[in-house]
Amino acid sequence: MSMVEEILKELWNTEIKYKGVPVNLFGIPRFNSFSRRSLRSSADRLARNDLIKKELNGFIITANGKKYLKRKEDSLKSFSRPTTVDLSKNLIVMFDIPVVQKAEREWFRFHLKKFSYIMIQKSVWVGPSPLPKDFLKYLDEIRLKDCIKTFKLAKPYKI
Repeated sequence: MSMVEEILKELWNTEIKYKGVPVNLFGIPRFNSFSRRSLRSSADRLARNDLIKKELNGFIITANGKKYLKRKEDSLKSFSRPTTVDLSKNLIVMFDIPVVQKAEREWFRFHLKKFSYIMIQKSVWVGPSPLPKDFLKYLDEIRLKDCIKTFKLAKPYKI
């Protein structure tokens, strides 16, 4: 066996955990730690939800599956806090994001914390203004902008 083959074999067989899932060093999942029953029920659930489809030579991702993956990829989008913002808490953000968009709601709360906002109630937050323009543009892209209202305070909020 050549040195290249040995290196590739070692990379293929080395197992690490990524987000709790065993993968090799190429990032390909190792399913040997899951039972066949668990894998089959997961594949059945994905097929029932029209995210994958069984073909002769394996599974393929459907159009709905690609949309789902795109949404998940977009949910990883991250924004940093603007450096030129006055840190006095003078903007109230109120939102009513539907239950079916729970992941987006949690993502939104995470970013409000990153932007130095504090929670007054679950859906009422106060923090520095303005929110980053690219963040607001992204909220419009993922159809959350209509669920969110902002109010500028006359005096900064005192904790």
